[in-house]
Amino acid sequence: MAPALLGTVPVDTLATAPTRDSGTTRPRPLRLAVVIGSTRAGRRGPGIARWFAERAGAHEGTEVEVVDLADHPLPAVLADSGTSDPAVTALGARLAAADAFVIVTPEYNHSFPAPLKHAIDWYGSEWHAKPIAFVSYGGRGGGLRAVEQLRQVFAELHAVTVRETVSLHGPSEMAPGPGGDAAATAMLDRLVWWADALRAARAHRPFTS
Repeated sequence: MAPALLGTVPVDTLATAPTRDSGTTRPRPLRLAVVIGSTRAGRRGPGIARWFAERAGAHEGTEVEVVDLADHPLPAVLADSGTSDPAVTALGARLAAADAFVIVTPEYNHSFPAPLKHAIDWYGSEWHAKPIAFVSYGGRGGGLRAVEQLRQVFAELHAVTVRETVSLHGPSEMAPGPGGDAAATAMLDRLVWWADALRAARAHRPFTS
């Protein structure tokens, strides 16, 4: 099943929406952004992101959007305050609209890609009080060293990283082997639980850092 893609949705949309038949309210689908963290030529990230997005899109109650950092070339110099740069504004709007994130990251030199760190550092409130999960790949370690470093980074941004991960091991693995779907489902179940809880908490009491 193909993932349900996000359209243009105001960032401040409420967590509930009216039903067509009864006029009552029901929770709107959780918006899940799958972020491709590598911009390197020949990268495997887009294929892995598509694999995961297809599974996430089949998860009940979610809308999935793939966010490719290669499509958003951010300025090299971080601004001290607000900026009108189109790339910054466009990516910021997509991050702000998301209720949860899945970061698809390789491991480069025992860490995660520099463009991913640059994108993280450009934003603040877009990450706050939201859950983050990881799909990692690269080498025998399956990118897990990159994930452990990202957990520290996102903790500083008041985000919640989920314990469950999906890790691809080996130089050419493009999707998990036997049991991979089960790992993705387990991670999505946990991510959706946190996304639902934190969305309700933000609606009840807006988060301030």
